[in-house]
Amino acid sequence: MKIIKLSAIDSTNSFLKNLAQNSSLENFTAVVTKHQTNGRGQQESGWVTDPNKNLTFSLFLRFKDIKIEQKKYLNFAVSLAVYNLLFDKNVPKLSIKWPNDILSVNSKICGILIENTFSGDRIKNTIIGIGLNVNQEIFPQFNRSATSLKLKTNKEYNLDLLLDELLKEIEKTVNLFKSKKFDQLDKMYLDALYKKNIPTMFKDSKDKVFMGMISGISKNGNLLIILEDDSIKEFGIKEVSFL
Repeated sequence: MKIIKLSAIDSTNSFLKNLAQNSSLENFTAVVTKHQTNGRGQQESGWVTDPNKNLTFSLFLRFKDIKIEQKKYLNFAVSLAVYNLLFDKNVPKLSIKWPNDILSVNSKICGILIENTFSGDRIKNTIIGIGLNVNQEIFPQFNRSATSLKLKTNKEYNLDLLLDELLKEIEKTVNLFKSKKFDQLDKMYLDALYKKNIPTMFKDSKDKVFMGMISGISKNGNLLIILEDDSIKEFGIKEVSFL
């Protein structure tokens, strides 16, 4: 495991992607920064974080025999690593909001961005970006549903030690993925999935409001929702949101 520490950078995912394209990068290389100025989330959404208070890092992974159709389980593995770490820290009422936001009660405590590179029908390598709110206590108005480890546990955390713990958790769950323990990952993820089997109001991409119930995740990694007529509809990222 190799860790590159930077005082400031626009995006650790972008930095690591450029590094992977222009050099032979060691597997399980992490890039961590104290200040990320242009963090990215799902579908190019932004990720705002105060300097020196949170964990913002990216991790490079290389794979040998993982099919593209199995990539949802990588998402499961990474999400579960963060979930497990926070569970051990006694963060209350944890859940994974599809696809990979980590919530405490209804507030976001961690965001994850996974970017894969493919070769044929296989995943060649992956860059995992993680933004974990740690010691930050005040969040911007537009991010008012956010929270942090400190807010939830009333403790201050050493970011270096926390990074080491999280990387070890990722290594454990990614090893399950590499060993193709997909059924185990599937059960663990669904057990932690936010609002699963609970009647909930949703809004689709056309602003249509409807009642439904999350039943699981499709083969392609999309969200499966049971509608009021008992039919099951599949939604991709940004095609549905909680009301």
